Amino acid sequence: MTNIKTLYSRYPRQYWLMILGIVISTAGGSMVWPFMLIYAGGKLSLPLSQVASLISINAGVGLFASFLAGSLADRIGRKAVMVASLAMIGVAYIFMVQAETYTHFAVLMAFIGMSNPMYQVGADAMLADMIPSHQRTDAYSINRIANNAAFGIGPAVGGFLASTSYSLAFYGAAIGFLAYSLIWILFARETLHVPPEARGNIHTSFKPQPDSNGYLRVFKDRSYMAFVALFALGMTAPSILWILMPVYAKTGFNIPESLYGWIPTTNAAMCVFVQYAVTNISRKYKTLPVIAVGMFIYALGAGSVALATGFWGFWLSMVILTFGELTIVPTASKYVADISPENMRGRYMSMYWFGWGLSRTFAPLIGGWLNDNISPKSIWIGGLLFGLTSVLGLILLNKFSQRPSDASLSAAS
Repeated sequence: MTNIKTLYSRYPRQYWLMILGIVISTAGGSMVWPFMLIYAGGKLSLPLSQVASLISINAGVGLFASFLAGSLADRIGRKAVMVASLAMIGVAYIFMVQAETYTHFAVLMAFIGMSNPMYQVGADAMLADMIPSHQRTDAYSINRIANNAAFGIGPAVGGFLASTSYSLAFYGAAIGFLAYSLIWILFARETLHVPPEARGNIHTSFKPQPDSNGYLRVFKDRSYMAFVALFALGMTAPSILWILMPVYAKTGFNIPESLYGWIPTTNAAMCVFVQYAVTNISRKYKTLPVIAVGMFIYALGAGSVALATGFWGFWLSMVILTFGELTIVPTASKYVADISPENMRGRYMSMYWFGWGLSRTFAPLIGGWLNDNISPKSIWIGGLLFGLTSVLGLILLNKFSQRPSDASLSAAS
């Protein structure tokens, strides 16, 4: 009990409010997202490449939205951006129940794609505002543990609901996002331009102030832009697995949603129970080598799907992939938070999420093309090659483009 009280007192109250909201919204959203292509494919009866393009539309719109989100988060504040995003996603899930045509699905997926980066950029920037550098690795890890604890519940429940009624799953997702939005409206405070001496009292009100530097300063940071490009390339491997493995498992090996739901639940359980242990190891080393190791594990996880022939094979691929996730995500988030100037933090975070968006945009298109034109197994060989290319690039970036902050990241942890 004493340890829990110590942990709680280490961070501002609003940080824990964010954790609560993450649990509520993620539990809802994860009930439907792993099965989205199965749901859309069942209604549309189209080739996999065309159905998978819905995810590309979602992610492609997110690319534009990530730029908009970074600018808005630095100008009007983190809270407004987060509230708008959560409400938009909740409404979109309600209308998803009524979607019947490709156009309907495309419009709603675009709407969700516009909303997601707004929350992600706003939340990451707000967390960096609230938490000093030496506590950020742990703070991002706790954030992920909470997210994945909720994600562990969602797919298992969603798989059960989807096997009987997808409508219930979508309504559950909508309730989660709308509830988080309401919590943020009522209880959250803005954190933009919080003076360092006031970070312990996040309930103090601060007036957002616009910044006129735009994205030009971010684009001129060549080392960071190279990192974003390599990060996007490597993230293609896990994006392909998350998006296409549910369809691949069902159409090729007759794995039903109710059984497959335990695979993402395994990912979530590992993130809850193993994340902190992995972070305690990875924090001892320099950032870019750690991320390169994580990308290598990601590549192996995606490539191993080609060897799977049943539930346990797909389950093992997810286990491998999850170790890559545990290695990369908190480290990469802290890296971006540490190197970004405070008045540019939203824009730096938006470019980071732009990299995620790039991978999610092209992964389903690449995977769908490989499936339809070569063979289903070639999807996973392609993911492996993308991941290994990213690993090589990150190794070279670490060797030839050292920046002062890189060397100090482990010490700051």
